[in-house]
Amino acid sequence: MSSSDSQPREQNRQYCFGEFTLDLQAGFLRRGLKEVALRPKAFELLAYLVEHHGRVVSKSALAGVIWPDAAITDNSLAQCVLEIRRALADETQQVLRTVKGRGYVFAAAVNTPVVESPQSDAALDPAGPSPVRPGSAASKSRKWLIAAVGCVFLALAAGLLLIRRTPPTRHEPAYDQITNFPDAVVSPALSPDGRMVAFLRSSEWFLSPDPIYIKMLPDGEPVQLTSDPRWKYGLTFSPDGLRIVYTISERGPSGWKTFTVSPLGGQPKLLLANASGVTWLDQRRLLFSEIRSGEHMGVVTATANRSEYRQIYFPQNERGMVHLSYPSPDRRWALVLEMDPEWHPCRLIPLDGSSAGRQVGPQGQCTSAAWSPDGKWMYFGVEVAGKHHLWRQRFPNGKPEQITSGITEEDGVAVAPDGRSLITSIGLQHSSLWVHDPRGDRPISSEGYVISSSGWSTSVRFSPEGRRLFYLMRRQSTESPSELWRTDLESGKSERLLPEFPIIGYDISDDGQEAVFSTQASGESSQIWLARLDRSSAPKLLGAGGGSSPHFGPYFGPDGQLLFVMRDGNANYLARMRKDGSQRSKVLPDPVSGIYGGVSPDRRWIAVSLPSTGDRIGNIVAAPTAGGVPRRICEGFRPVAWAPDGRFFYVGVARSTRTSTGKTLAIPLRPGESIPAIVASGIRGLEDAATFPGSRVIEGWGIIPGPDPSTFAYVKSTMDRNLFRIPLRNQ
Repeated sequence: MSSSDSQPREQNRQYCFGEFTLDLQAGFLRRGLKEVALRPKAFELLAYLVEHHGRVVSKSALAGVIWPDAAITDNSLAQCVLEIRRALADETQQVLRTVKGRGYVFAAAVNTPVVESPQSDAALDPAGPSPVRPGSAASKSRKWLIAAVGCVFLALAAGLLLIRRTPPTRHEPAYDQITNFPDAVVSPALSPDGRMVAFLRSSEWFLSPDPIYIKMLPDGEPVQLTSDPRWKYGLTFSPDGLRIVYTISERGPSGWKTFTVSPLGGQPKLLLANASGVTWLDQRRLLFSEIRSGEHMGVVTATANRSEYRQIYFPQNERGMVHLSYPSPDRRWALVLEMDPEWHPCRLIPLDGSSAGRQVGPQGQCTSAAWSPDGKWMYFGVEVAGKHHLWRQRFPNGKPEQITSGITEEDGVAVAPDGRSLITSIGLQHSSLWVHDPRGDRPISSEGYVISSSGWSTSVRFSPEGRRLFYLMRRQSTESPSELWRTDLESGKSERLLPEFPIIGYDISDDGQEAVFSTQASGESSQIWLARLDRSSAPKLLGAGGGSSPHFGPYFGPDGQLLFVMRDGNANYLARMRKDGSQRSKVLPDPVSGIYGGVSPDRRWIAVSLPSTGDRIGNIVAAPTAGGVPRRICEGFRPVAWAPDGRFFYVGVARSTRTSTGKTLAIPLRPGESIPAIVASGIRGLEDAATFPGSRVIEGWGIIPGPDPSTFAYVKSTMDRNLFRIPLRNQ
């Protein structure tokens, strides 16, 4: 080992490159006079690369330096590199370059480092230049003084130029961490006095089976309040702060119910049946959502015993559902969250019921909302272009303003009673594709974000012979478009298919030569396309989806037909058309909610969800693609799928939670059989396994069936999220 290798890395250095200053002693990156936020590992990585600027550093060397005591995947390093490039506005990758097959190089000119860092040849690519020989102590001192003065001068000059030439940028809030869980925390709700925050310890904010927690602010210990596995969402406090209110969804009539639990603990109590998203307008009147018919859910107001009942707003589409509503401080307006079946932009409605209101906030999927205490601002958590951030808009007619950004994502909005801050859930999510077979579990994707589902159907599927996997993946981050990929399981070779299309839903033909898929530009109707995967001819636009959700198919059907969901009037229908887009017609005469599980290998059956007047949460049925009477599969929304060769039928019987992977039932099918013999009530849970001789229980929920029950694919998602307080400015 050389003497330079044994020296500790000095931390009293500053480096200047372009508009940026990297201060290793103070531990910050600054652009001009403004600090740029970086997570600790990303900062360490940037520091190491800058210290070794101009040299190629291998991925293995970086992993050994930045994560010396941990085994990591390439995805961890790639996420840090992506964060650094965003911080440096290096979209073209000219500052931090990737050297294919070798590693990374910081290629920008670095001005006057205080002391050149000792550079270890063992950590660097041998093809790089030789290290600079260090000078005398006096020379180092002079260099330190010159560099320090130079960095300060460059920073001040850059700051003055930014002030003079750059228009005002949006406010970058400082974050104060409230919780410190190793997994995920979502759905914050503040008590009226702002002294308590309730939340779900879960990665799912909507229909989560995980527990509710409460924490006294600012420094109390989190305490678990509930332990039941029922699907829940919509946490809020009663006006007196003595009850936490939330919605659960379960089987049977009046499946949407509102419960309360004391912040001190105890058993939850039923408040209202056929009610979700309950909030108080005053001491007597409640604002909540209820089912009017089938799955048509809208906003109403009434007292706790349902007297003084009045309907406020129901979506035009009979499949539309308003799950949550947030009244304004003056109780004249409300922000509502609706879906059909994907989440829409937020809607502002008058509480006198005089109109259907209008959309507010940015164009995207709105999943949380709140008001400032003075009613002058509306706040939203919205997914725009695949990235979830917080926005605000001045009431009533201001323009949407983005208030958070960056590599992390934010969701959930709880505004403090004084209006000076809000609490939200902030974190990162990683998603990769894995295969389980008799040899064990192995990853298929290392970089990128694999999309686990497309609407209510999986975005991953095996080829008919089980040797290849098709899936949707965003290569860079959740901001990039979802693209269709194919991986050969024997060779491990992956290739991107149809790179010019951001694909939302798709299906592959039995011979693997064609793909039918849907796309949708922001604010526009969905489109259905047909393409050859060998690119021997140009993709064909078959027309608009008829107002359908692009998540619901399309799929290849029998006899050269295509199956999809289209809107007709105020309802959705299962429809078919020829491969040239002609001869559109309904498969079933009654409305459907959507496709929920795909098509059987023989293309004779398709799994769909039907609205039901008896069970509020719906049922999954197998519908004959040639028309006829559907056959019930199960109650509630459970993942269903066929094995690619048609020998097994799969139904999820126990949902995954924070502490459990869930369970799936694999039911063998007899030759010529596409649907197992299921009792009229449908499959209800794990207890039904004994009904099907030869069935197997598989650990996992929402798995993608392979050639036999011992082989399946699954998407492994990890989410790191905690609650943070963000200061607000109201000018």
